[in-house]
Amino acid sequence: MTNRSKGQDFLNDSEVQEAINTLSNKLDDYKKHITGVKAADDDLADSYQNTLDEFGQNRGGKLFFPYLGSGLGNGPFVELDDGSVKYDFIIGIGVHFFGHSNTEIMKAMVKASLSNTSMQGHLQQNVDSAKYVKTLLKHANKYDAGLDHCFLTTTGVMSNENAVKIAFHKRRPADRMLAFKKCFAGRTMAMAHVTDKPAYRIGIPKTIDVDYVPFYDPENHQGSIDCAVACLKEHLNRHPGKHACFLMELIQGEAGSLVGHTDFFMALIEECKKHDVSIIADEVQTFGRTSELFAFQHFKLDKHIDIVCVGKNSQVCSTLFREDHKPQPGLISQTFTTSTSTLAAAQYILDTITSEGYYGADGKNMKLHAHFEKHLHALHEKYPEKIKGPYGIGAMVGM
Repeated sequence: MTNRSKGQDFLNDSEVQEAINTLSNKLDDYKKHITGVKAADDDLADSYQNTLDEFGQNRGGKLFFPYLGSGLGNGPFVELDDGSVKYDFIIGIGVHFFGHSNTEIMKAMVKASLSNTSMQGHLQQNVDSAKYVKTLLKHANKYDAGLDHCFLTTTGVMSNENAVKIAFHKRRPADRMLAFKKCFAGRTMAMAHVTDKPAYRIGIPKTIDVDYVPFYDPENHQGSIDCAVACLKEHLNRHPGKHACFLMELIQGEAGSLVGHTDFFMALIEECKKHDVSIIADEVQTFGRTSELFAFQHFKLDKHIDIVCVGKNSQVCSTLFREDHKPQPGLISQTFTTSTSTLAAAQYILDTITSEGYYGADGKNMKLHAHFEKHLHALHEKYPEKIKGPYGIGAMVGM
């Protein structure tokens, strides 16, 4: 007798495990050849450039960086298809938390790739999705936040889209929203109008009216709080009952790794609650990178957030929300949640970063930040006109 399905028996078969271990050992052998920066191979440079040019033409615009990976790397080093090796300071805009060619992530993804369902979605979900959602909600409610539900999605911008849809549905007929100045929420039709960069919505019809509030200034603690609250009150009084939500980046990534403060957020949240404005924490960039798994936990906002958007480092993106914000069936749905392999990578990452000392005041994230801040400050002393802070927090480091 067995207490497992045939699918589970297959994935736990000793020969399958042996095959996966063989692949991981071979990956480790090849990673040993990537240990430092190197120039492109002469006999690959021309064909690489031709491929870049052709790809740029086919996609309707050249890549922001001339980056086409070979599929192999080693931690902070990545090999491009011209044979060159680079230091990666971008990490896929924040998605490769464990660096390149991580053997354990590869093993998890290879095992998952044997599943009969390559893409999981609205009508076909494997047990992987159920396990991941349960784990994520458990960690989100570490301090009894009261987040009851989690809807998985493929991209960070879709987690934001779903959050805003949920908020408008909850607060109907309100048709405006609030966000911080210099925020970045994505580039879909709706989120392009939330993102505070007019260049990203040239020629795009208006979808949402957004009112902006200035972000926290650590050089003027109380002054910036008073200014933001006054601005918020002005918006709320000018459009009474019209604001459905406030989409808050707790740490502004694209604006320059600008870090908020608990007092600042609470002052705004308290005013929003007086007007039935839902609070959305945009954690597409911050997830996993502060002294806690969620930035709202770092800032002790657990009891005050209605909806949370998660992405990037999580691999699988998601929107978490309270029971009182649960939308009617059909409001949020999509063909694909993500790939089965990506779900396996997400589960491994989530299990690892929550069990191996990444969080807390003395956790790996904060130690990493202390290291970078120390040396970036030294560079500032040497080149005051070229390098300056603020330098972010945890694993969100910028200059």
